[in-house]
Amino acid sequence: MTRIVAGRFGGRSLQVPPKGTRPTSDRVREAIFSRLDHLDVLDGARVLDLYAGSGALGLEAASRGAAAVVLVDANRRAADVARRNVATLGLQREVRVVADSAERFAAGASPSAGTAGASGYDVVFLDPPYDLAEDALATVLAHLAAPGVLAAGAVVVVERSTRSPEPVWPAGMEAFARKDYGETAVHYAEPADPAGAAAPDAPGAGGA
Repeated sequence: MTRIVAGRFGGRSLQVPPKGTRPTSDRVREAIFSRLDHLDVLDGARVLDLYAGSGALGLEAASRGAAAVVLVDANRRAADVARRNVATLGLQREVRVVADSAERFAAGASPSAGTAGASGYDVVFLDPPYDLAEDALATVLAHLAAPGVLAAGAVVVVERSTRSPEPVWPAGMEAFARKDYGETAVHYAEPADPAGAAAPDAPGAGGA
């Protein structure tokens, strides 16, 4: 069973697709959102959840104060499940579900395309299948690093297997933390600071 961990919908159960997805465990989600709370990026945030599956990450963000969430999954069955979860929670105004590939959606995610708002996304989740090719993930990350897609101070969260290599971070995006939980590695990145200022929560600085 997958559930919302905390916030206004804390404890509410979510439907999950019967197959083809790998829901993030409650433990890992709790750790991710503990760090995001520490970084103070959720309240009023614009959130993009790619490879969304049931929508658990994006819906957790909405439960914890995000203002607008887009859930994207290429699997139409998964997108239908996400829509049911959105309806069950009464979040149709705040949360939009898109049945599309992460790569195609990210390629059109600039504010000029009308998908992110004037200031871009504040939080982006990528939880692809562990067998997704590294170059495919790199392409999606490169699209997200395009000008205007990410807001200043945005956080990008990537879940991979601990056996996978470090994601290939594009120009314009910098990793600042990694945490491992069993078989799951969670990588955190942010827009690169051209002035070279320190990351808000550099590796080894604590947090989730």
